[in-house]
Amino acid sequence: MDTLFPTLSPALLALAFAITFLAGWVKGMVGFAMPMIMISLLSSVMDPELALAGLILPTLVTNGMQALRQGTGAAMASVKRFRLFLGVGLVALLISAQLVRVLPQSVLLLLIGVPVAIFAALQLVGWTLRLPQRGRGVIEAALGGIGGFMGGFSGVWGPPTVLYLAALDTPKAESMRIQGVIYGAGAVVLAGAHLVSGVLRAETLPFSLAMIVPAYLGMALGTRAHDKIDQQAFRKATLAVLLLTSLNLIRRALV
Repeated sequence: MDTLFPTLSPALLALAFAITFLAGWVKGMVGFAMPMIMISLLSSVMDPELALAGLILPTLVTNGMQALRQGTGAAMASVKRFRLFLGVGLVALLISAQLVRVLPQSVLLLLIGVPVAIFAALQLVGWTLRLPQRGRGVIEAALGGIGGFMGGFSGVWGPPTVLYLAALDTPKAESMRIQGVIYGAGAVVLAGAHLVSGVLRAETLPFSLAMIVPAYLGMALGTRAHDKIDQQAFRKATLAVLLLTSLNLIRRALV
């Protein structure tokens, strides 16, 4: 154990397993927020670079599960529908992943966290955002770029994606699948980008591999809970998690 995880005590490793299980459960329930929970909580008890490495492989595996739950045909249909969002986001992710060691996060986290928190809070109190047909492609590309840039930088790209899907009033099952496809594609690129950046390497890879197990177990239980809630309850739960995670982004930027 000491050889595989030389920088982690057994107690710290157990805490990392518990955090990852919780993150997986939330993801199974609402479709997102696993990387945000992991990076926020893990980086408070260990080196942030190790925390980022730790979420990469669990994110890849769980997003694959989520994307393919209704089969490859449905997943490919989602890819086609959101190809602009995906394409712009993946390019932005590749660029920002190379800045992870040199660029401060605080400004970026504030730019994402503040508007998303305002949006989620307004939605929860009854205000509804409807996107105009005219110019929707520009909005989709902008949100994809923001999400991708944020994802490469911190491993977190959920808020802009969920914001866009909520504004489209996407049905529950479709929202879960689309999120899995978008985050899954991003996770593949993120893993490759951080193999290049050096975040994912021989010293950090065993930790990331170990986190797959609690992430999988948590997501399996969260998915069972997800299947029992209706569309309105799902939407409110999604917005509540979005609000909490965006407030946490603001906290991380200011602390």
